[in-house]
Amino acid sequence: MSSTELPFVPPANVLPKVGTVRVAEGERLRSVELPGVTLTVRSRPPAREGLPPALYVHGLGGSSQNWSALMALLDGVVDGEALDLPGFGDSPPPDDGNYSVTGHARAVIRYLDASGRGPVHLFGNSLGGAITTRVAAVRPDLVRTLTLVSPALPEIRVQRAAVPTGLLAVPGVALLFTRLTREWTAEQRVRGVMALCYGDPGRVTPEGFRNAVQEMERRLRLPYFWDAMARSARGIVNAYTLGGQQGLWRQAERVLAPTLLVYGGRDQLVGFRMAQKAARAFRDSRLVTLPDAGHVAMMEYPETVALAFRELLEHSGELGARRARRAGRGDVGGDAVDEAGTDESMGG
Repeated sequence: MSSTELPFVPPANVLPKVGTVRVAEGERLRSVELPGVTLTVRSRPPAREGLPPALYVHGLGGSSQNWSALMALLDGVVDGEALDLPGFGDSPPPDDGNYSVTGHARAVIRYLDASGRGPVHLFGNSLGGAITTRVAAVRPDLVRTLTLVSPALPEIRVQRAAVPTGLLAVPGVALLFTRLTREWTAEQRVRGVMALCYGDPGRVTPEGFRNAVQEMERRLRLPYFWDAMARSARGIVNAYTLGGQQGLWRQAERVLAPTLLVYGGRDQLVGFRMAQKAARAFRDSRLVTLPDAGHVAMMEYPETVALAFRELLEHSGELGARRARRAGRGDVGGDAVDEAGTDESMGG
């Protein structure tokens, strides 16, 4: 094995189980086998039947757990599911080793086609934002609305703090990094990630920190952890260089679904200056800027993101259409109480 190669990763069917993935109260996990990929799906039963489906897609190094707080706040609005992308969370690597943005988007599309849940309210953060932008552009039939939290769309001047992530795409760097950081504890790694991703790491609760450390310890025992990170980072870099119809900004212009854009003023990975460009690129967009938020606003300010999503539904007519349908069944009063109650719980 040359010094630029990552360690051999055994096939998914012989990968060891290295620990239990955390499941929050009210959540469920299940494994879904699809052609070429097996996905772990985190779901939260909706507050009532008949709610429209939603699908949440995490970013680089994340998992479906990144959406737990927002899913809980929106369980009276949508029937939510969150994916672990191939090679992340509890999902094994893809059979073909393809971690490109297109490869991840293909996995999302395969799941939506197989589940028959589309069209969905589609959410994406960071890498997940690039993936869901591509899904919405090439398969508009699968997407009702699109919500992007700090989407990883190409920037001319990359954030300085994002450079180390980009360097993971260089052959050999991931292996070198694992050697240089061999003595780092899980706690040290988690503190570094939170300092990078949160506008104010102090907003993380002690329980949240303990859970993150436990998850980091589990991931570091996975034989494919760094391979998935490096190849996905390479996938982002490659996607940034694509032009023509495959370019992410060109695909953003093709998105037909009403789009909510959420950008954090303290984001160290996606430039806050890109917010206005994104608002111009997506033809039917609403922009929310959170001056104190970092890269994961749905974790740092879930109530604000939930409220912004509800306003997107109002703006796009989704809630109005739902009320009309319920009125036709003679139960609009109950819907009105549910709407008001949810607004109050999020601070109005």
